[in-house]
Amino acid sequence: MAKTITRICAYSRVSYQRESMFRVVKTPNHEIKIDSTYKLQGRGAYLSKDKSIIECAKKRHTLEKCLRVNDCQKVYDELLDLLK
Repeated sequence: MAKTITRICAYSRVSYQRESMFRVVKTPNHEIKIDSTYKLQGRGAYLSKDKSIIECAKKRHTLEKCLRVNDCQKVYDELLDLLK
């Protein structure tokens, strides 16, 4: 029987199954990428695949704080586009 992998959302601090979340990674080259394979190296943060959570995280700059970067506005827009 396969073990269920859960992660904690960076904004809501609620545990979800990994497949129901987006993983955003700051690579060793300081690039910000959306990791659909959940295997990229670097510092990662998980956000739930919920439009309201992503919008609230954008307002409060959650990814910027978790990944220790200055601007992630393009990433938030890409995440919202992936939900459509």
